[in-house]
Amino acid sequence: MGRKEPEVSTVDEAPGRPMPLASTSEACRLAAVRRYAALETASGAAFDRVAALAARIFHAPFASVTIVGDDTVRVIAAHGLPRRGIVDSLCAAAVRHDGPYVVHDALLDPRSAGHPAVRGEPGIRFFAAALITTPDGEALGSVNVMDVRPREASDEELACLRDLAGLVMDELEVRLATHRTVEVERELRAGAERLARTLQRTLLPPALPRVPGLRAAAAYHPVSADEVGGDFYDLFPLDGDRWGFFLGDVCGKGADAAALTSLVRYTLRAAAVYDADPHAVLANLDAVLQQEHAGGEAPAPYCTAVFGVLQPDGDGFGVTLATGGHPPALAVRANGVVEPIHPAGGQLIGILRDPHFAQVSARLNAGDALLLYTDGLTEARTPSGSMLDEDGLTAYLAAAGPTSADDLLTTVHDLITALGKGVSDDTAILALSVPPATRTPSSGSLGAA
Repeated sequence: MGRKEPEVSTVDEAPGRPMPLASTSEACRLAAVRRYAALETASGAAFDRVAALAARIFHAPFASVTIVGDDTVRVIAAHGLPRRGIVDSLCAAAVRHDGPYVVHDALLDPRSAGHPAVRGEPGIRFFAAALITTPDGEALGSVNVMDVRPREASDEELACLRDLAGLVMDELEVRLATHRTVEVERELRAGAERLARTLQRTLLPPALPRVPGLRAAAAYHPVSADEVGGDFYDLFPLDGDRWGFFLGDVCGKGADAAALTSLVRYTLRAAAVYDADPHAVLANLDAVLQQEHAGGEAPAPYCTAVFGVLQPDGDGFGVTLATGGHPPALAVRANGVVEPIHPAGGQLIGILRDPHFAQVSARLNAGDALLLYTDGLTEARTPSGSMLDEDGLTAYLAAAGPTSADDLLTTVHDLITALGKGVSDDTAILALSVPPATRTPSSGSLGAA
């Protein structure tokens, strides 16, 4: 007969079935059943083979492997039984019997004579069971064989039945160990994810400040929930009405990257207070990273970054940008044109002897927006397998036509979602936009929103 699905049956108080024991020993046994999650154990090839072997050893037509709860029996394997649930109470009786449980002639044995499977179909006359016993001696269930004729069981047959029950217990031990390992790994992963999220939040500003006449928005898209990335961004006030901003990416991931990110972020802010010239800020950061590595044996820490200064100018802002090895910023103009703002050159920060940092000036007019991003976005793979790169991002933004910092974030979020598994690195985004000019009905003049 073919493999049966696991089955839970409620055992009737049929004649021959002893009442459940409300004793300390029975409570311990049921605790063991719960510990091994045995009542939830699905059937498997290992249990099916045990039932088939038991039937073959005894030359018997029927065999089963059962786990017994307080009033519930789960059949986790069955061989040859014509229908489910017919012999469960016989199996339930076995777990409350010390040693092998053998009924030579079920019609003459008071423990089983009144059982429906004995008096009716399939006419069980012989029953033998070996307990599935935990290392601490608690019976979880039994391996059972049944025949339709009265008979004896030899010592060798019973020894084999006990060995089969031991194999079932070994399999349950393996499943318990696996379950515990999975639970521990799940808990460790959950803890790592909580720690990573907490640490990542400390490396990014909790909220961007409000800049008069400007809309700012930022987002961080991690690839892994349990690994700290090295992307960073910030927006902060400088002297007078100027504002500083930066975005970048440090080498590596994990704790080392987090430490380097923290150093880079606070160095950039401190350097800007001392001298807000973007070129000078990056040069100061490079000096700090070079000093951090001096005399050390570890690989030199380095990063890419773009640093900028915003200066209000009429209905827009003047922008001065300096870059060190970072992808170009993209200006999304009010007329829908997308253009890179990228000074020529600009080398990695912290790793070269005499690096060159490039600087450029631009302007954001009313209705314009500026997007800064890390290379996790442009190095993502498209469905065709090619990299998105700056040209692909430019084309996507031009087609989408975002008009504000918030629109830019939504557009990039949609792009990352569409790329799916093609995105293999974290992505940080900082978007700045100048509200479009509006005409006041009373005067007809133009002003910034």
